[in-house]
Amino acid sequence: TQSGPPETGLGDLPESVVGSVLGYLNPQQICRVAALNRAFRAASSADFVWESKVFDHEDGDDKLLLNLCKKDIYARLSRPNSIDGDTKKVWLHKGTGKPCVLISFNGLSITGIDDRRYWSRIPTEESRFHSVAYLQQTWWFEVSGEVEFPFTAGTYSLSFRVQLGRLGKRFGRRVCNCDQIHGWDRKPVRFQLATSDGQEAVSECYLTSPGMWNLYHVGNFVVEDSKVPMKVKFSMMQIDCTHTKGGPLVGFVDPKNLTWDIETNEVDVKESGKSVARDGP
Repeated sequence: TQSGPPETGLGDLPESVVGSVLGYLNPQQICRVAALNRAFRAASSADFVWESKVFDHEDGDDKLLLNLCKKDIYARLSRPNSIDGDTKKVWLHKGTGKPCVLISFNGLSITGIDDRRYWSRIPTEESRFHSVAYLQQTWWFEVSGEVEFPFTAGTYSLSFRVQLGRLGKRFGRRVCNCDQIHGWDRKPVRFQLATSDGQEAVSECYLTSPGMWNLYHVGNFVVEDSKVPMKVKFSMMQIDCTHTKGGPLVGFVDPKNLTWDIETNEVDVKESGKSVARDGP
C-alpha cells in the first residue's frame, strides 16, 4: 500500500507568510503566538514584523539603538524613561505599543510646597518616582500642572493619585499615620482639566479611605490627531479658608488611554534573554 502525502501544519508555513500575519497583531499577541512552533518563533523576531511598532518612536540620533534589531528596540522603549528632570516617565505599553506618561508631584505647581511648615517631601518605595509630597496643614490647598505630549488618538482619563495619611515603617512593616488628617469631610475637592483644543472637564469629590492610594478622576479628553501634540492643564483644589486641612500624600498624575484593549495578564517582550517589567513604572 502506498502511503499518502505527509500532513502539513502551521510549522510548514514560510516565515514570510507567518510574519505577514504577525504584522497585524499587537506586541502582546505576537509574543504569545511565538510559542506555537519554530516557524512562529523565528518570524516573531523579524524586523519587518516590529518595524511598524517602533517606527514612530525611534530616534535616529540614539546610538544605543543603532545596532539593535527592531524587537530589541521595542523592548528598550517599553522600559520607563525619565524626562524633564525626572518629573515625568514615558514608555511604550508592552501590550499595545502606545506611549504612556506619568507626571510626578515634582512636575506640578503646589501652593506652599517649599514651606516646610506646610509641606514635606517623603522618600518611599511606593512611588514610581521614589518620593511623594505630604501636606501637614494648610488653609489653601491647590495643586496644578500641565503636560504637552504627542498622545495617540483615543479617549483619555486623567486622575490624581492621592492617599490620606503619612507613610512610614515600623518593625519593617508598612504603617500609615492618620493623626494629621482633617478638614476633608467639610468640603469636596474640586478637580479640573482643559485641553489646548478647547475641551474642559470639572468634577468634585471628597478625599476618603485613609491609608490607601486612590485615583481621583479629574475628567476625560479626546485626542483625534496624534500628529499634533496635545497640551492638557489640570488641577485639584480646596480653597475654602473657613477651615484648615491636612494629611494627604500627593503621588503623581496619570493620563490613561481608555480605548486600549488591554488584557489583565500581560506577556513580556524580551530583549537579550531579559524580561521587561510587567507593570508600568
